[in-house]
Amino acid sequence: MVCIHCGGKTHTINSRLQKRANQVWRRRQCLVCGAVFTTEESADYTAAWRVSHKTGDLEPFQRDKLFLSLYQACGHRSTAQSDASGLTDTIIAKLLTSEPSGVIKSTRITSVAQVALNRFDKAASSYYAVRH
Repeated sequence: MVCIHCGGKTHTINSRLQKRANQVWRRRQCLVCGAVFTTEESADYTAAWRVSHKTGDLEPFQRDKLFLSLYQACGHRSTAQSDASGLTDTIIAKLLTSEPSGVIKSTRITSVAQVALNRFDKAASSYYAVRH
């Protein structure tokens, strides 16, 4: 990794696995200028997963598309953005354990999201069910 300030080489001074978000958090220090900064590494699901629709079409998985649908469902909450982000991470973690093939049915994503929303907020769950 190169320094975001000077472009020099860096080394890791601290690293932690974020299990819920399936990310690795790293604190890095530049060997040239001494700057310290944080990075978060996560999997690129766009390249790893394909979504199969009822029509048979396949498209790359889009985390942002899932996030936006959850954000809209949680729109009545004052913490909609952070709630949708947490729900997105939870749903992706659930899909990781149940879909090893790399192809996920769109109905599977919807049902996992519906279960998560139902446990989290009944109103958001109802809104999501109507839209999907």
